[in-house]
Amino acid sequence: MDDKLKDIISVIEENREIGFEATLAKSNKEIANIIEKPFLGKEIKEEEAEKLFLTDDVNDLSSLVIGADLARKEDVGDDVTYVVNRNINFTNICNTYCGFCNFMAPEGDPRAYFLTMDEIKEKVHEARENGATEVCMQGGMHPDIDGNFYVQIIKSVKEAVPDMHTHCFSPFEVHYGANSLKMPIGEFVKMLKDVGHGTFPGTAAEILSEDVRKIIAPGKITTDQWVDTIKEIHKAGMKTTSTIMYGHVDKPFHWARHFEVIRQIQKETKGITEFVPLRFIPWDTRLYKRGISREGPTDLDQLKMYAVSRLYFRNIINNIQVSWVKQGPEFAQYCLKAGANDFGGTLMEEKITTAAGGKFGQYFPPEEFRKLTFEINRRPVERSTSYDYLKVFEN
Repeated sequence: MDDKLKDIISVIEENREIGFEATLAKSNKEIANIIEKPFLGKEIKEEEAEKLFLTDDVNDLSSLVIGADLARKEDVGDDVTYVVNRNINFTNICNTYCGFCNFMAPEGDPRAYFLTMDEIKEKVHEARENGATEVCMQGGMHPDIDGNFYVQIIKSVKEAVPDMHTHCFSPFEVHYGANSLKMPIGEFVKMLKDVGHGTFPGTAAEILSEDVRKIIAPGKITTDQWVDTIKEIHKAGMKTTSTIMYGHVDKPFHWARHFEVIRQIQKETKGITEFVPLRFIPWDTRLYKRGISREGPTDLDQLKMYAVSRLYFRNIINNIQVSWVKQGPEFAQYCLKAGANDFGGTLMEEKITTAAGGKFGQYFPPEEFRKLTFEINRRPVERSTSYDYLKVFEN
């Protein structure tokens, strides 16, 4: 957390003491009217969200953060949820060459690896031994795998630990798997469902605008393909998360556009369980090294992202998740006072952010989640992937 944001937070906390309404009265009238809309049963419009992202006035920012925190309290209460899970990135061999990714490696590269099914099973066993209820699996777009490989992964997890929840495969992987088998996406999703697959991460979204995607990930599926794939997953009766990866070549109007795409999907399908903002980690990526991107979002951008998302998605998506692996524990903790309510997962291993230059490690113990939650006078709850309560902890 940089010094500029620390100074802003100091003022926000002073304003928090006088309350939301009094702080709102000190704000720019136009901004105050936008922030107030979700409390009056109205939706914030796309162009209004952009204005919230652009404001730098400390009273406006105070109203935004305090209002988002109030909406969070009214909508989901004071519980802070987390899931005990393990990330398993089954291969880094990939032929997509996204500019924001330093995880991928071409075949033959000394860094390249491809886990066997036995190695995956071993990691699943280790996850359960450490209390995990979920394994989250994604990997590179290996040129030699097809949809049957994804099916076999799910079968292997279930053979290892039958009740382990599988949270696997981005819309890009689902699209890739279906195309490889020359079948409709809905049929491929049903194949995965039939062997016991649980839920899908709504990753590979990055920014859902083609002018950005053609710069940062020209080899990935288009915005329309991502949207269609997500909808097909939901039509099959399965849930996904939703994400945004921001702070590279994008602008605030792209963030607002992205929000609206996600909101329209959720209105139609009601299949999204959470929204997860993911800051761009620049340091070891080609985008940054070639001077194409900026150095990720500012700390203030990140704070705004959580606050605006809470208000924009009010009554649409209840759960807003911080990312300790990208932000660090201290900053993630503060974002829980700015609209977020979920700490994410323990991960146990994390290769993608780390490969891009992330500095906050690969594992966060559950007791640390609980400690940080108690510090802000909230109640920690271990949850399932679908947000069922598993363990409630009292201070």
